[in-house]
Amino acid sequence: MRQTFDESTDPSFGPRHVPLIRQAMKAQGLDGFLIPHEDEHQNEYLPEANDRLAWATGFTGSAGSAVILADRAAVFVDGRYTLQVREQVDQGVFEIRDLVEGGMPAYVETTSKGAVIGYDPRLHSPDALGHLRAAADKAGATLKPVDPNPLDAAWGASRPPQPTAPVVPQPLEFSGEDSATKRARVGETLARDGADASVITAPASIAWLFNVRGGDVIRSPLPIGQAVLNADGTARLFLDPAKVTEDLPAWLGNQVTLEHPDALAGALSDLKGRKVLVDPAQSSAWYFDTLAAEGAEVVRGMDPCTMPRACKNATELEGARRAHIRDGAALTNFLHWIATEGQINPPDEKEAVAKLEAFREATGVLKDLSFDTIGAANGHGALPHYRPTERSNERCAQGSLLLVDSGGQYLDGTTDVTRTMAIGAPSEEMRQRFTLVLKGHLHLARVRFPVGTTGSALDALARAPLWNAGLDYDHGTGHGVGAYLGVHEGPARIAKAPNTVALRPGMILSNEPGYYKPGEYGIRIENLQFVTEATDVPGGERPMLGFENLTWAPIDRACIEVDLLTDEERAQMDGYHARVLELIGPLVDSEVRLWLETACAPL
Repeated sequence: MRQTFDESTDPSFGPRHVPLIRQAMKAQGLDGFLIPHEDEHQNEYLPEANDRLAWATGFTGSAGSAVILADRAAVFVDGRYTLQVREQVDQGVFEIRDLVEGGMPAYVETTSKGAVIGYDPRLHSPDALGHLRAAADKAGATLKPVDPNPLDAAWGASRPPQPTAPVVPQPLEFSGEDSATKRARVGETLARDGADASVITAPASIAWLFNVRGGDVIRSPLPIGQAVLNADGTARLFLDPAKVTEDLPAWLGNQVTLEHPDALAGALSDLKGRKVLVDPAQSSAWYFDTLAAEGAEVVRGMDPCTMPRACKNATELEGARRAHIRDGAALTNFLHWIATEGQINPPDEKEAVAKLEAFREATGVLKDLSFDTIGAANGHGALPHYRPTERSNERCAQGSLLLVDSGGQYLDGTTDVTRTMAIGAPSEEMRQRFTLVLKGHLHLARVRFPVGTTGSALDALARAPLWNAGLDYDHGTGHGVGAYLGVHEGPARIAKAPNTVALRPGMILSNEPGYYKPGEYGIRIENLQFVTEATDVPGGERPMLGFENLTWAPIDRACIEVDLLTDEERAQMDGYHARVLELIGPLVDSEVRLWLETACAPL
């Protein structure tokens, strides 16, 4: 399913391309070149043709960047990829630097005095470019926009072609609202905010707005394209003709003009003198520069599809319920396998990942995984976003924990779930810390909160049991999830970092506190849940919201220290497991059902 470079785990793969990039830099009069992970659409997951960072360095993670200078080079990653980057990148060619603490700007500032450094304005957001310009100014360096960029020139004829997966309708039975209604609704918002049009570049917004899906982006059913949406609801949609299926024009209707991507620059020119909304977090600097040069008045603001896309309608929520029950049955089959065969012959990480994927495939309706499965045994569990490779693959040890974070893409919904399972008997410490994570998970699942509350205000609820024990985790507690779209979706999140976006009914978010002991084990418990109106607060004086659970699969009772749970938490855990048995029991065979009855027995 996942598109990968055949040599992506070979440390010689990226470095042998560095001399080619330097040769192309020299031909363009450049002393350096900046390589972000993101592509022209600011995608998290990339088509193979746009995975420039992997081609240049060998690093295949979903976040990172690199700088190549004439005499040195560096790769920047965050804490999720500290192990992977050292396996994939030749440290004789690239320094390994921290993406969060300084990143590319700090490197440019300290290494580039007097240099001319190239960048591709289609690959950088305007805000990120602003930080890089400030760093270059401090170094006395010059940032120079280039087209084509030297990496693409070096890649040349060996570069894979751009994806041309068919763009197909997403029927009303799954979307719940036709595109014309969506376009009119978003257009009214533009008009109310004083904008004449908006340039839409995020593939998820293209998919949502026009009720289409594609296959250009790995792990997400997204079509790559752009659109100009006018305040009157009419639109120009730019798609490669090779993607346009026979029934697509009729599906889009006569208020949407299908055009070749080569016409995009002309369409931006046509916006001269108009107020045009563009999202600096979703669109590259090229759009801002081009619109300004053509005489448009650029208005910075959130992609107008982002908020309505995040607030799922009743049809989308019902689809999510169905998808999660189906997915929960596949996951339960896997958990049964771990609890039986896996205890006798513990699997290695790649065997566990393959087994879970096979159970999802057996549903007959899996379209793709929603991300590459995280299967982390033993000490690898302490790396929150670890993914096994041929080099790193480990077998589960007796007395260890296996952490598996995975999900599926189905026509009716996107899933994301983490379970941590004991292999053999877990230690007393493992049970204690697993239970602290569980307590935080349960608290966030049952909380009621006033309308207008942000996710950052709720984050401490999931951490409090760990904090009281002097513990914590370094990732966010919850991210948004799309409706058969991306598994990571804004604008809301649950995290320590401040967020000004209030939680609204229909938003699907994860609930995933964790604990990680470096070199020994990791624990994470993740369900998806959606925001709903809370009508069960007797005597309340303010409108309240809460969460309704979507994910149904047993939580390993062998890891729970029951005495650490309050009566309320025990009842909540028992109620959850009773519901798992009710929903999942009829979908699995008799052997698994018998095991499930024990796995879901009251604490």
